[in-house]
Amino acid sequence: MSQTAAPSTVSNWNVPNALTTLRIVLVPVFAWALLHDDGDSVGWRMVAFGIFLAAMITDKIDGDIARKHNLITNFGKIADPIADKALTGMAFVGLSLIGELWWWVTIVVLLREWSVTLLRLSIMKHVVLAANRSGKVKTVLQTVALCGFILPLLLLEGALEVPGQVLWYAAAVTMAAAVAMTIWSGWEFVRDARHQHREATRPAA
Repeated sequence: MSQTAAPSTVSNWNVPNALTTLRIVLVPVFAWALLHDDGDSVGWRMVAFGIFLAAMITDKIDGDIARKHNLITNFGKIADPIADKALTGMAFVGLSLIGELWWWVTIVVLLREWSVTLLRLSIMKHVVLAANRSGKVKTVLQTVALCGFILPLLLLEGALEVPGQVLWYAAAVTMAAAVAMTIWSGWEFVRDARHQHREATRPAA
């Protein structure tokens, strides 16, 4: 979710910030559900899926509300990307801990995500970059892939076993696309950030 400058009169006590805070609070709850019984509980994996999906939906809702009603705040600009990265980061780490996702995927994605977040915060004083198209595609691909891996697809039995395996392979293909787009969008962000920061800090002629 992109957030732009706001008037100083906007209070931090608003719905978008409340939803952002809720996402941060849900991170440990989501982690507990995902890691319960080492990820071998179908029921708790479904709970983890529900929490993750609900949290990602609030990300879209709070962004829409903030832009529609001009409720952009400095708190939101800082907390929103942190909440997003904390939730998806916990999903990647948790899935690797229970053996559902390869560690190299988690390491590559987290290095990119937190590097971009820190860069965004470091230049915020001079430049506020909105999410570009590749970044939005990356977010969608990551969300869909993570949902597929969080679901207990490989734990299903009986008539659901084969459909579960098919969906798991689909999630794996989506994850491969997400990793590729994660790297590409990260490069685009660094390129654009350097250019705009250079322009914003260039001395006047």
